[in-house]
Amino acid sequence: MDRMMTTTKSCMIKPAWTPVTIGLMVLGFVAFWPLGLAMLAYILWGDRFECMARDARDQWRGSQLKGAFDQMSNTTAYARTGNVAFDDYRERELKRLEEERAKLDAMRADFDDFLRELRRARDQEEFDRFMANRGRSSGGSEAAPS
Repeated sequence: MDRMMTTTKSCMIKPAWTPVTIGLMVLGFVAFWPLGLAMLAYILWGDRFECMARDARDQWRGSQLKGAFDQMSNTTAYARTGNVAFDDYRERELKRLEEERAKLDAMRADFDDFLRELRRARDQEEFDRFMANRGRSSGGSEAAPS
C-alpha cells in the first residue's frame, strides 16, 4: 500500500519550472487562457496549496459559521428564537401554509384528472368519427383487404 502511495506521489506534476509544467502552461494558454493562468499559479504557488488548504480547514472548524451550519443541518425544523410569541406565530403560519399547499396540490391533481378525461373524450370522439368515415368509405367497395 505504501509503495502505491509513493508511486502515485512521484508521478504527480510538481509545482516547479519543469519542461512538463511549462508545456502544460503553454497548452493551457493556447486552448483557453484561464487554464494557462491556473497552471502558472500552480507553478508559482503550488507548494503552498497544501498549507493553505490545511489552514482554511482549521479556520472553518473553529469558525462560528460552521456551528450555525451544523445546527441547521442537524435540526429538521426551524430552531426556536427564544421569543415565544414569534415562535408560536411562525408555527401557526407554517402550518397554515402547509395546509394551503396541500389544498393546491389536491386542486392540481383534480385539474390534471379533468384534463386527462377531456383528452380521452376528445380522442374517443375523433376515433368514433374516424371509424364512421372508414365504415362509409369501405361500405361502397366490397373489395376485401389483402
